[in-house]
Amino acid sequence: MKRETLFLKLTVFLIGTPIALLCVWGLPSIMKDAAAYFPAYWLYPVLAGMYISAIPFFVALVQAYKLLNYIDRNEAFSDLSVRALRTIKYCGLSISGLYAVILPFLFFMADMDDAPGLLAIGIIIVFASFVIAAFAALLQKLLQNAIDIKSENDLTV
Repeated sequence: MKRETLFLKLTVFLIGTPIALLCVWGLPSIMKDAAAYFPAYWLYPVLAGMYISAIPFFVALVQAYKLLNYIDRNEAFSDLSVRALRTIKYCGLSISGLYAVILPFLFFMADMDDAPGLLAIGIIIVFASFVIAAFAALLQKLLQNAIDIKSENDLTV
């Protein structure tokens, strides 16, 4: 099991690295170029939303890493795992909500630049993060039920 969780830990790290690089170098250069075409009252909310959404993204990655550590230590069926999944659920919902707020600004920008792909990317992020939140909620409930059944079995024996 250690090999699989090591692979997943590496995957979590590889998912976070490009997003960190995008936050440090990508977004400022993209916004610098976009400032020539779009008004500031469209750009600043989009930029702020993207940076703010990076916070729950990295929190969810840390919780996923912790969850993998719990699996390594054979503590997968514990309240700590349920708490990590709950945090991942809330992070996914907050990312989805933030991008839902950004979508009208992206719509105006896509309409002005005649680039519907910009709006499609925003919609994909909203739905993908919502699906991740729903999946984490499902896993949280299943794990909580398994823990409850295990504790009942421990009490009856």
